Amino acid sequence: MKFKNAFMRRLVVNSFIKLYYHSKPKIWNNTFWFGVPTGKCPPDLWTYQEIIFKTKPDVIIECGTGSGGSALFLAHQCDLMRRGRVVSIDIKDHPNRPVHERITYIADSSISEQTFTQIKEKIKSTDQVLVILDSDHSKDHVLQELNHYSDLVTKGSYLIVEDTIIGGHPVKRHRKPGPMEAVKEFLQSNHDFIIDKSREKFYLTFNRNGYLKKVK
Repeated sequence: MKFKNAFMRRLVVNSFIKLYYHSKPKIWNNTFWFGVPTGKCPPDLWTYQEIIFKTKPDVIIECGTGSGGSALFLAHQCDLMRRGRVVSIDIKDHPNRPVHERITYIADSSISEQTFTQIKEKIKSTDQVLVILDSDHSKDHVLQELNHYSDLVTKGSYLIVEDTIIGGHPVKRHRKPGPMEAVKEFLQSNHDFIIDKSREKFYLTFNRNGYLKKVK
């Protein structure tokens, strides 16, 4: 199907994202990796494995663990690469999360100084680092995460901000400012990152404008 202009393409893409996001029951809440709920959009997970293969991270930092499905997915990608480990942070501690030798769970706020210090101690100066933000989606919290973790990301790697579609971009229009607004403010003052639109090639993504590539 060919679109005559960008407006029609955006309209169709937004309509599909709304249909997918608001499906009942929610499809993305009924998506599993090896039996563990992931709460992710599958095309984004495919994009993650492409990024992991390309950048070959030694450390993947995940802010927001949930049930642990995405941490397990990331650890399995590291298995395939035969390198890398996952540090997953969540303010809640769930005892039934999957156990994997490459995963370290931290039960604390992702923006606490104690957590940040603990994470920095796990990273060597030669490590390639990838960061994924999927915890508290309020603008202030995401912006603090961006400012905290951006320095840890290595050049050529990514700082991925999830769920930028909420707050009317195009879902949950009446929600308070969130990840998308945090990204916009962050990029106004930090010029080390660019939005990599090529990572949205599947159109269906929860991370619109959220694939931030470090170029400096």
